[in-house]
Amino acid sequence: MSPSRRSFLASLGGLAAGYALAPALRAAEASGKPLGLALCGLGGYSNGELSPALLETKHVKLVAAITGTRAKGEKLAKLHGFADTNIYSYDQWEQVAANKAIDVVYVVTPPGIHAQNVIAAFGAGKHVICEKPMATSVAECDAMIAAGKKAGKRLAIGYRLHYDPYHQELVRLAKSREFGPFLKMTSANGFTLRRKAWRIEKKLAGGGALLDMGIYSLHACCMAADADPVAVTAKELPKTQPEFFTEVEQALEFRLEFANGATADVWTGYDANRAEFHAEAAKGWFKGERPVFSYRGLNISTSAKGKLDFGVFRQQQRHMDAVCAAIRDGGEFTCTGELGRRDMVVIGGIYESIRTGKKVELKYA
Repeated sequence: MSPSRRSFLASLGGLAAGYALAPALRAAEASGKPLGLALCGLGGYSNGELSPALLETKHVKLVAAITGTRAKGEKLAKLHGFADTNIYSYDQWEQVAANKAIDVVYVVTPPGIHAQNVIAAFGAGKHVICEKPMATSVAECDAMIAAGKKAGKRLAIGYRLHYDPYHQELVRLAKSREFGPFLKMTSANGFTLRRKAWRIEKKLAGGGALLDMGIYSLHACCMAADADPVAVTAKELPKTQPEFFTEVEQALEFRLEFANGATADVWTGYDANRAEFHAEAAKGWFKGERPVFSYRGLNISTSAKGKLDFGVFRQQQRHMDAVCAAIRDGGEFTCTGELGRRDMVVIGGIYESIRTGKKVELKYA
């Protein structure tokens, strides 16, 4: 880790220690009432998906916004019925700490500043949900997890598909071995990116299509294997728009290997609209075609049941309700900071394999 990175993480640790911690157990957590949530970052995902879902949640409600554009906060305040005084800028964490109505901060900023925002939220005495990917390095993940433990607060990652019944069926099949172990997985996930955005800036995105889209395939493959990969081999694919993708990869391929001999071959990129997943076992299969990782209308089938249909729902509502109920009631959830760190170990291994041209053995400790 470079000296500048060490200094950055050290400064974040100091920020966390500097804020006065809120009480460990708020009235909402003790009474069973919905927790109060502040959205940190009001981009397209917050406004287009999280805000509508928060109008439907039972265990959490939107009570504040943290944003660099006050007009966006005012729009949310009007929609969700909270006061304009609960709109904060990114440098007002002391005021966030003083607001006892806020129990949870959902960080939805670009990945490059997740660590900064998450550690500040912990320093303000709040629980945290952090959008995926958790961070841009394992070191940042470690700093975030440590800050949560120091504050006595919990960290969840925005892995909405853990609460999607289609992917829960994949997890069930993998654990029950109904088809036997899934030993061969293939997946592709990406879209055609034609405009400049934070996604192609390494400082903000941390990487290219892998962190944004490939992480969904990574998760599905680990769900199917019911295990963490032990090795990875990867290669970057030629850029069709080299003048555009100057800082991050446009597309890449990687192979995951698991301890039981299972393999997963994955493509991810910003140069084609693809969304596919297939897991094969001796006695059956699980298959997803476009859309398979989207917010709604998933096209997923199994050899035993044909095309699955779990009705109409919002993944984000299911995810936030489950996480916040667990935080309030002292329950467990699967989308932990440790899982987010696992993904950054694998992603780091993928980039290392691309740099060296060799297979990388993955070490999680």
